[in-house]
Formats: sequence, C-alpha cells, structure tokens
Amino acid sequence: MQQHLFPRSFKTNYLEADYGEGIYIYDKQGKRYLDGCSGALISNLGHCNRDIVTAVEKQFGRLEFAHPSRWHVDIVEEAAAAVAETASGDLDNVWFVSGGSEAVETALKLARQYYVERDGAGSSKHITIGRWNSYHGSTIGTMAVAGSMARRRVFSPLFAESPKIPSTYCYRCHFHKQYPQCGLLCARALEEMIQIIGPQYISSFIAEPIVGSTVGAVVPPDEYWPMVWDICDRYDILLIADEVMTGCGRTGKNFCVDHWDVVPDIIATAKGMAAGYVPTGGIIARNNIVEAIKDGSGAFMHGHTYNGNPMSAAAVAAVFKYMKEHGVVENAAKMGELLGAGLKKIGEESAIIGEVRGKGLMWGFEVVKDKASREPFDKKTAAANVVTKACIEEGLIIYPGGGQIRGTSGDNFMTAPPLIITEIQVKELLEKLKNGIKRAEAALVK
Repeated sequence: MQQHLFPRSFKTNYLEADYGEGIYIYDKQGKRYLDGCSGALISNLGHCNRDIVTAVEKQFGRLEFAHPSRWHVDIVEEAAAAVAETASGDLDNVWFVSGGSEAVETALKLARQYYVERDGAGSSKHITIGRWNSYHGSTIGTMAVAGSMARRRVFSPLFAESPKIPSTYCYRCHFHKQYPQCGLLCARALEEMIQIIGPQYISSFIAEPIVGSTVGAVVPPDEYWPMVWDICDRYDILLIADEVMTGCGRTGKNFCVDHWDVVPDIIATAKGMAAGYVPTGGIIARNNIVEAIKDGSGAFMHGHTYNGNPMSAAAVAAVFKYMKEHGVVENAAKMGELLGAGLKKIGEESAIIGEVRGKGLMWGFEVVKDKASREPFDKKTAAANVVTKACIEEGLIIYPGGGQIRGTSGDNFMTAPPLIITEIQVKELLEKLKNGIKRAEAALVK
C-alpha cells in the first residue's frame, strides 16, 4: 500500500486497481468491477481502447511537447477542428487546457477580456453570476462562482465572492413551488439579480446544463435554458455553459445544451473530451468574442504551460474520431433510455430512493430516510457511502455525493457508465445496482 503518496482522503479504504478493459476495472485479486460512473464521468470510451492508446503512442514518438507561445502543431489544430465540428452555431474557436477547473477559469477570464476589448479598459463588466448547488472547479476563482457549500466553507475567506441564484432543484424547490405552476422562478431570479446589481457590471452567467456532483444529475425544466439564454442576450451578458461533466456525448447529444437548441457564448468542457487518456479540458467560444480580441489587443491575456499540448490533442482527435465512426453519441441516447427506464423502476421499488433523475447516460438518485416527507438521513449516517459500499460489494462503482440541502445534509449518488455500454451490460448494471441498494436498505432501514 502507498507510503509516500498524499492521498485524497485518509478516511477512504481504496480499492487496488490493476488494469482496465472496456467498461470494467479489475483489482489485484482479479475481481471485476463495472465502472458505473466512468471514473467521475470521464472514461466515456471505457478503459484501454486500442484506437486511442495507439494514437497517443504515435504522437509520443513524434513530439511530446512544444510550447504554445512559439509553436503551431498540426495535431492540435486537428483536435480543435474535431471539437468545433460537434458544437452548434458559431462556436468555432477552441482553447485547450489541462482540465475542467482550468477550462472554467479560462471562460471567466475570457468573458472579462471580451468586454475590455469591445468597450475599452474602463469597462465595468466584470461580475459573474453563479448558482447555489453548483460545482465549477477546485481553484479559488472557480470555487468563488460555485455554490457547493460543503466544498467552499474551509476556503471561503479566500474568495472574491460572486452573486448566486437558486438552481433548478425542483425536488427541493427553493421557492417551495411545484413545476409548472412555479412559473420558472429559478430562471426569473437571474433577471432579478441582474437588475439588482446592474447589467453594466455583469460579464457573464455560468451554470451546468444538468447539475452534476453537488446534487446528482438535476435536469432543468425544458423552458429553463431558453429563458436564461434570452435574459443574458437582452442584458448583454455572456452565457457560459459548464459542460465539463455533461459534454462530449454524455447526455445523448454532442453537448447538453443541444437538447434545448441553445447556443451559449462559451462552453467549458473537459472529462470526456479526451476520455481520461490524457488530462485535458478546453473552452469553445463564439466568433464575435474571438474577433473582438483579434481586432483589439491581438492576444488573450491568459495561458498555461500545457495549453494545446500535442499529447492531449492526439487523445482528443482520436476520441472524437472514434465517437463519430462508432455512433457513440447515438448509443448514449439509445442506452440512456433503456438505463433510465430500469433505474426509475428500481427507485420506485426502493424504500430509500426519493427521486431518480437524469438524461442520456447521466443519472442521479436522491437517498432519503422517508419518501413521503423527503426527510434526509442524519448526516452521521453517511447514507450515500453506505450505498456506495454495498454496490462495491456487488462489483459496481457509483459516484456518491451529499450536502445538497443547505450545504449541510442530504445524500445522493450518480451512475453514468461509459458511452460504449451495450444492452447486455446495461442489464448487468441494473442488476448489480438493484442488489446493492437492497443491501444498503438492510443496513439503513431499522
């Protein structure tokens, strides 16, 4: 066991991974685990895909690094073109980074510089509005715009705090309303916040199309994203879609906003972009934003050492080629319908599942003590961890979360298998999850 590696948590009994194959990971004892959450919604194409491995190996033998301030490398342009091809509208401009947190930081800085380039150095537009129950990364900047209290409390003195509005958490509506009688107050809250602050000070609004790890796959009403898009447009505010989790085919569309025919000004994405083969993230920006910089100062005042890294680009290009040639996004949509139907049935039959929600191959479960009242388990119970352990015993890996209720209580988990999952494997996942939840019920329901 590790002696020198600083672990993510000293309280976790880590599994000992040996190797991966397709949608499975094997431990050192030879036990097979179905990777029911794609690592953390990263391994979209499963493990050890030879097409991707071969492409990365080939690039490794050709050129492993060339600093982006001096060199243009063809494979990076090829990767950018592949990503841009999948984005809607005039989202034609790709900037590569090393991961999701960097992608969101890049989007926030690009939004500010855009207004400086367009309106001059005296532009007052600098504030980003975020949402409660959101997660946008682990840097100080991204945590400031996010609203995951469980993650923020220790570091909050460091933040230049951003204003926030309620998320689309209909199961526990902030306004104590029910859809559709609510009139989408969660969307209208954006306009109210803009008016309170003054649109002349606001550069952007950022949100996850489907709320990910903080609540567990919360899908908004269909009217929500078109409404916030319209509000941002009317008040001259950039709309940033955080598609770090939801992008690259995860929800059965190229990008999740495509479900509602919305074209944001900037998409931040990562995870599935290189499917875990090389740490990668990036943003996709609309033409007018990039043109403002091109015709102004001529340079985006931002950068990291590994911007446009050739190794990352080789993985991205290979991933998007594989997805296109093998109909991976279409498979995610088809298998998502099958998986969703099975998950909802499991939820209905379970005494501890309050809600099942999701889209494509991204599904979340709210774990509750009482289904009728929606009362959560006591925090000390660690109900999500109980379910996780039970599923591991069944050979299934899920993605636990908690703290979605005022940042202090609540349990949830997600299942989001690789997008290459087959119908037979969906049935296997459902069986393992059903048995795992039954094990958890036996431990939680006294």
